[in-house]
Amino acid sequence: MCGIVGYVGREQAAPILLDGLEHLEYRGYDSAGIAVLSEKSGLQVKKSKGRLKVLSALVDGGRAVDGVLGIGHTRWATHGEPNDVNSHPHLSEDSALPWFITG
Repeated sequence: MCGIVGYVGREQAAPILLDGLEHLEYRGYDSAGIAVLSEKSGLQVKKSKGRLKVLSALVDGGRAVDGVLGIGHTRWATHGEPNDVNSHPHLSEDSALPWFITG
């Protein structure tokens, strides 16, 4: 079982994504991650094994990740062991951005 939230707007996305994931916390999961896109920093993906508080600490409550577009994802391991590498979201092998973002 997974939970996914997204945000596009004018405010910083990471704190909003973390808040959205917090509302999904009751569903049970073993890892969480966020992917945020900014003009300045490009695509930033931060993910961690464990509860949401581990991810939140990693990104300083979202303050360490800038950008106004992003997704948040929790994962309940049904395939592969729960660890930082298997945490979602995943990138393509070449870490390319989808065509709809790069235009």
